[in-house]
Amino acid sequence: MSRHVKMMMLDTCPHCKRAFELMDELKKEHPEYNQVDIETIEERREPEKTKGYDYWYVPCFFVDGVKVHEGVPSKEKIEQVFIEALKP
Repeated sequence: MSRHVKMMMLDTCPHCKRAFELMDELKKEHPEYNQVDIETIEERREPEKTKGYDYWYVPCFFVDGVKVHEGVPSKEKIEQVFIEALKP
């Protein structure tokens, strides 16, 4: 069972697209990451779901309400999201 993960993103954001690619890559390398359910929130379509979250840049990941990553993604930064989500 993993912790709740929210990903704030924009459909038009190239960094968000890259984050999705990195997530897919990491899930292939580490099958246990498939257990992590990431709720994606497109901030233009669902602004009400972003209320109460403090961030400026997308993609932005929160694990149980705590910001784990914001801005330009790297494989290491995205992996940290999975690691945090799988902590007991």
